[in-house]
Amino acid sequence: MSLAVGVVVPAFRPDVERLTTYVRAIDETLAPETIRIELDDPRDRVAAALGDLPATVHVSPYRRGKGAAVTAGFEALDTDVLAFADADGSTPPTEFRDVVTAVTGGDADLAVGSRRHPDAEITSHQTLARRFLGDGFAWLARRLLDADLYDYQCGAKAITRPAWEQVREHLYEPGFAWDVELVAMAGALDLDIAEVPITWEDMPGSTVSPVGTSIALGRALLTARHRAKQIRNSRVHNAIAATHEQPTALVDRDD
Repeated sequence: MSLAVGVVVPAFRPDVERLTTYVRAIDETLAPETIRIELDDPRDRVAAALGDLPATVHVSPYRRGKGAAVTAGFEALDTDVLAFADADGSTPPTEFRDVVTAVTGGDADLAVGSRRHPDAEITSHQTLARRFLGDGFAWLARRLLDADLYDYQCGAKAITRPAWEQVREHLYEPGFAWDVELVAMAGALDLDIAEVPITWEDMPGSTVSPVGTSIALGRALLTARHRAKQIRNSRVHNAIAATHEQPTALVDRDD
């Protein structure tokens, strides 16, 4: 029995032409049950320009962040498999299909696209600063988390619905650090994670500053490790958590 696939594309002030082309290509290549664009941009002209796409466009009146947008999109879907791809189109539709297939084929609970895998191919490199920070972050994450991957931040992932039901209540990061939090929680819950090498092209126009966000990403990694240790029932981390007011998970927030 084939599994129904739902795709979420989180977007903040996207290049409309690029996003339009990308969504149509995803539809043609994957033929998913549904595509949902989570648009963090209140400008009417952007939503109107996307109106003819084979997708549902949900517009937020404020910037929620990537993590909150993908979470909201996943919660709105009722498909067997939930997948997302970043709106810049850095992961070609054929490569995104490979990520989704790793889940629909029954080989993994969570599939993670990987730009840094030895078998990955980079057709257009990031700046030296982005590569340095990205490689350093991946090196550190491998040593702190239960998931041993080459790449934690690539914007192409897919997860089964049962696996999503397990991890959803452990996700708190509303922004770009959501990716690593998802992987960290999946590893702590002993879910089967597949790392899928992809062909990837860096796209200009990122809304994330490589230097300005590096400290925030490092803090998010430590927080994800702390929460993963709690799932593992670490006495030390449970004791630390007991001394602090716990935040509200993304799925339980009203905004």
